[in-house]
Amino acid sequence: MARLDDEEGAAVAPGHPLAKGYLPLPRGAPVGKESVEPQNGPKAGTFLVNGAPRDSLAAASGVLGGPQTPLAPEEETQARLLPAGAGAETPGAESTPLPRTALSPRRFVVLLIFSLYSLVNAFQWIQYSIISNVFEGFYGVTLLHIDWLSMVYMLAYVPLIFPATWLLDTRGLRLTALLGSGLNCLGAWIKCGSVQQHLFWVTMLGQCLCSVAQVFILGLPSRIASVWFGPKEVSTACATAVLGNQLGTAVGFLLPPVLVPNTQNDTNLLACNISTMFYGTSAVATLLFILTAIAFKEKPRYPPSQAQAALQDSPPEEYSYKKSIRNLFKNIPFVLLLITYGIMTGAFYSVSTLLNQMILTHYEGEEVNAGRIGLTLVVAGMVGSILCGLWLDYTKTYKQTTLIVYILSFIGMVIFTFTLNLGYIIIVFVTGGVLGFFMTGYLPLGFEFAVEITYPESEGTSSGLLNASAQIFGILFTLAQGKLISDYDSKAGNIFLCVWMFIGIILTALIKSDLRRHNINIGITNVDVKAVPADSPTDQEPKTVMLSKQSESAI
Repeated sequence: MARLDDEEGAAVAPGHPLAKGYLPLPRGAPVGKESVEPQNGPKAGTFLVNGAPRDSLAAASGVLGGPQTPLAPEEETQARLLPAGAGAETPGAESTPLPRTALSPRRFVVLLIFSLYSLVNAFQWIQYSIISNVFEGFYGVTLLHIDWLSMVYMLAYVPLIFPATWLLDTRGLRLTALLGSGLNCLGAWIKCGSVQQHLFWVTMLGQCLCSVAQVFILGLPSRIASVWFGPKEVSTACATAVLGNQLGTAVGFLLPPVLVPNTQNDTNLLACNISTMFYGTSAVATLLFILTAIAFKEKPRYPPSQAQAALQDSPPEEYSYKKSIRNLFKNIPFVLLLITYGIMTGAFYSVSTLLNQMILTHYEGEEVNAGRIGLTLVVAGMVGSILCGLWLDYTKTYKQTTLIVYILSFIGMVIFTFTLNLGYIIIVFVTGGVLGFFMTGYLPLGFEFAVEITYPESEGTSSGLLNASAQIFGILFTLAQGKLISDYDSKAGNIFLCVWMFIGIILTALIKSDLRRHNINIGITNVDVKAVPADSPTDQEPKTVMLSKQSESAI
């Protein structure tokens, strides 16, 4: 009887050799489902194969102790990529391997820790912009200087994305997570030393470190989802990881106007309030860094899906980061998605950065409500993200969902543009919520769609390039929209974004939907699976399990 492991699944049955993460199967046998039967099953802790207990199958065929005929390379590759439930029935033959997959409870801990330190990083991105007039008066600088405290996040990402994704691919998930959380913590503490009117450069230095930390954060949601979560939950997991960043933006809209009210007449009180916000952020960032070091693990013991199992068996020495980058840029659907994702997310960054200026132009003295409108925008987007993730896991309609959400985001932007100056701030709350629901809800859609059409290339690389595109468009849009708002009005700046979003709709419609990862998981094996980089050298190799499996006809 197989003994259940405390975390991942079953331990190796005594007296049986290991087979690099695979189950021996009779050649040509149908690939059925494998499950761990609970206590009310045929035997507690006994694996079921095609609906029969493992022990009965072993007795019927003697597979566990019998010899196994080697497979030709093409047969082995075909068998390796077949997921549970796929294959045709051919009675009586030798064994072929099937990937061993299991879901780890630790995946929820990893996801939670990542989401929380991503939250703190996003909070630090927006904490200046939402009270830009307060920091402008405190440091005695221009609004453009305050805008750069936000735009430095976008600027730092572009040159650092390639070394960051290389590090993720070659050194692994855990080291990348530690760098992101650690730099975020260090930047927060440096800001604590900048609460004097002549120390703007110190707060900029701290913000620069936080922006570097962001490079090691934004590309991880799809990687964490793919490495830790199964096919039926991977999109929801990615949406949840993105949700942490969105929640940080929401908190960044809500708390700074409350913690740092506009008390320009009392500089000492203002400095005290800013100090309170900075020290509180640093304490939370430090706690999360410690939790990351303790609990964040490279990967689960067993791959969570057939697609991950196929990748993990590929020889790591065949992997080339440069070749992976070339493959991505040769992938026309991905290049189109790169542009459309940049347009949508860049527009969101621009609106978020300039929201305070737009609101105060039409509603003077409403700093707190400007923050609440930003909160409404992001919270609505969080709901949209989760719903989109659940919908993708249920339907796998990646292109259709992406296109519909893009169109609805465009409509929301048009409505927001032409109702901003009506004089009723409650209308801005409603239109901001509609805009945020679709615009922010789009973010995980882009990540997951990219992983599908670029499989088996690294999720971190594809996500990193998407984010780099978003930062480039974000800088350009923020500068252009800010200039239009200063020279004309907020309507001119928002119309500029609407035009670009309409272009994004057209390009999204041209993307060919080739769901490579999904095809592997359902047993369509016409995808050429390439090697993937080695995991972090500090991690142990995944343990394996030997089970017997027969065709239903033999039973």
